[in-house]
Amino acid sequence: QVQLVESGGGLVQAGGSLRLSCVASGSIFSPNVMGWYRQAPGKERDLVATFTSGGRTNYADSVKGRFTISRDNAKNTVYLQMNSLLPEDTAVYYCNMFHTWSGRGYWGQGTQVTVSS
Repeated sequence: QVQLVESGGGLVQAGGSLRLSCVASGSIFSPNVMGWYRQAPGKERDLVATFTSGGRTNYADSVKGRFTISRDNAKNTVYLQMNSLLPEDTAVYYCNMFHTWSGRGYWGQGTQVTVSS
């Protein structure tokens, strides 16, 4: 089992910044992918950004140029730096870890990000 704990959400004005953190613990194996997803009210959970243990990143088109994902493998931590936030970025942000070899995925409890206009 893997436990994921997110932090860093909150309320910010449009144009502002937030940094999310997610610490993983438990049975962590490589290769893996850590990433962030978000779910707005009444909508599906969508990919925001991912970072593989091998160093590859992927971003949703809607956040490219504004958000940056990074990870510290030694600390089993993934970060999401969010700049130039927009009201449409308002959502619950979930951390995810996917074990490539087993195909198992794990979710954090989510952290609320609210961007006011």
